[in-house]
Amino acid sequence: MNRSRFIAQAGVIAAVHAAATVAVLQMPGQLGWGPVQFRLSEALTVLALFTPAAVPGLAVGTAVANVSLVAQLGAVGLLDVTFGSLATFLGAVWTWRLRKRPALALLGPVVANALIVPAYLPILFAALGLEQAPFLGIDVSSGPVVVYGFGVLTVGIGQAVVVYGVGLPLAAVLRRRIAGLLCWDGECSE
Repeated sequence: MNRSRFIAQAGVIAAVHAAATVAVLQMPGQLGWGPVQFRLSEALTVLALFTPAAVPGLAVGTAVANVSLVAQLGAVGLLDVTFGSLATFLGAVWTWRLRKRPALALLGPVVANALIVPAYLPILFAALGLEQAPFLGIDVSSGPVVVYGFGVLTVGIGQAVVVYGVGLPLAAVLRRRIAGLLCWDGECSE
């Protein structure tokens, strides 16, 4: 794949991922953020099974989408821009490297988000003036180990539901329909 095609793919992936994430964040309720995140846009992490351009594309798309939190939370929102994007980047790298084994490869976004996002969620909750995790009622002052462990569990479950429940079927459809368009150096996902 030449450089122009790589950049174009990364740009399109970033735009689609950002737009899908912002759409989810605008939905009523709080399912797009917080301790349980059913961001349907995370199903797009399967694109890293097909092209390495998905790695920067997904990370940039996450950063762009999470910038909306800066307007809402001020500088504290930069935590999600920075560390949410890092989680997406690491998950996408894992997915690309293990692409020959899709079920294992898709653990990347689940594990990365489950381990990184809960580390800064209490700070975001405090900035929003929340004393309890939305929907689930866990008290943010329960202590860092309890809050982090709870976050690992809930973020991991939300990610797994979206990545495996929506993303894996999406990957099967993409494999049949467009995988040839996403080949890298003559290597296409099989």
